[in-house]
Amino acid sequence: MRQYGSHVPQQANLVLVKQANIFADLPAKSIEDFQQEFQLDEWHKGDYINADILTKRFFVVMAGQLEIKQSNPETGREATLDMFYAGDCFDLMVLFDDQPHDVIISPLTTVKLLSVKLTTMRNWLWTYPTFNQQFMPYLAKKMREKEQQTSSLVLHNVTTRLSRIILEHINKIKFYTGAKEEEHQHHLVNGLTDETLARMTGSVRQVVNQQLQQWKKQGTIDKRRNQMIIKDLEALEKEAKYTHSLPNVPFLPSSTTE
Repeated sequence: MRQYGSHVPQQANLVLVKQANIFADLPAKSIEDFQQEFQLDEWHKGDYINADILTKRFFVVMAGQLEIKQSNPETGREATLDMFYAGDCFDLMVLFDDQPHDVIISPLTTVKLLSVKLTTMRNWLWTYPTFNQQFMPYLAKKMREKEQQTSSLVLHNVTTRLSRIILEHINKIKFYTGAKEEEHQHHLVNGLTDETLARMTGSVRQVVNQQLQQWKKQGTIDKRRNQMIIKDLEALEKEAKYTHSLPNVPFLPSSTTE
């Protein structure tokens, strides 16, 4: 594994900062002020990222997929706490309570990030009212996601939880800010293993694989290696038992090859 810090981070340019959702609508002067404090980081799949970095810097994902998880040292079992895509920020917990966060940071692809000193990020929230107003809705959205995740674990079976995970996370593609020709690479179900989906649903690989194979036989999905193509979004929405509707996302081409 490579150790984080094996490369020299670069200063972020103004255009890149504007691409981040939480900064995009700020006044030009504020963005110029912020830009001077940001650096551009790049993590790769397999890199070891020491969680201590979360007590020093705040990160905004610009491209790629990143998993935050925890592990039980006695059993070796792991659980996914969150999955981050382009436009997402972390670590919100450390930002507000300034306490270490015992997590495993796992890049699932090459991840490009903007980062800023944690103390600077806090100062911006307290001294820039326009930024505070833009940041609070994002914080509320993440809190709702955690509430839904917790209630789903208690109230629903694996089939419902898995279908909800897929539906909710494929909608993350709508917030992708990178190159159009690379958009399909950031789809939730591209490159994620059954083990990862099991961690996200609070289940085990065998149970998740059994459900995925059943959906494949029913024509709901097409699964090849670690790639999944949603063929019947309506059937998946029915399995999710939502009381509210989710916006449909474009299907990946059914002609995708292995």
